[in-house]
Amino acid sequence: MSAKLDHGRVAAQPAAGSGSRIGYGRAAAVSRAEAGPAAEQRTALLEHGCGRVYLDTATRRGEGHRPELQACLASLHPGDTLVVVSLDRLGRSLPQLVKLLNDLRDHGAGFRALHEGLDTTTPGGQLIFEVFTALGSFQQELLIEGTKEGLAAARARGERLGRPPALTPDQIQAARAMLTDPGNSVASIARHFAVSRSTLYKHLPELGGTAPTHPPADHHHTETPEDQPGDSGGNPDRSGSQAPRFG
Repeated sequence: MSAKLDHGRVAAQPAAGSGSRIGYGRAAAVSRAEAGPAAEQRTALLEHGCGRVYLDTATRRGEGHRPELQACLASLHPGDTLVVVSLDRLGRSLPQLVKLLNDLRDHGAGFRALHEGLDTTTPGGQLIFEVFTALGSFQQELLIEGTKEGLAAARARGERLGRPPALTPDQIQAARAMLTDPGNSVASIARHFAVSRSTLYKHLPELGGTAPTHPPADHHHTETPEDQPGDSGGNPDRSGSQAPRFG
């Protein structure tokens, strides 16, 4: 099945009853003696004509780890119907349900939730799902609008948004005072405030704006007598600095 979805769109209605019924269930991780929920889901799904039933067990890996659901979706063919005991077995949020059900419909498969009586292969079930889709879009718009209003209110109160600065104004002033002491180097001042040298250069423009860079030393070259300036071998004077060589 395709994983590309449009959360706000309801796909075309599949042909009702033209394929197989495939069951899916999900149960909490419990001991064998308490395996009633999973067994009850399987029984209910089989009683409603499901030829195959896929069951996931909740784990600490979270909601996203549902290998049986992935296998179930991959087994569906156009005209098949996915059946669950209740909606919360398929998804825990409205946007998640809308996403999964749109995926099913894109694939030409139907969906039934026994407890809620939802059947997307019928006109009534299609109408209910359209309401679900509208509610999901409305919920998303409310969240976005609430976030925008909260940010605007924080700015109006003069609150600074985002990450806090690496150095406070008082620390910057203290760093400037420390620079007046010749015994303090940029590296030692940076260590004092637990920041990098580049951060110190960023907050103190008088240092030059950027940390100085030094070319790596040439560890492969060993100076020989011939390298000395004014050697007797006729070599030119090499007293000037040379760029490092790399092998």
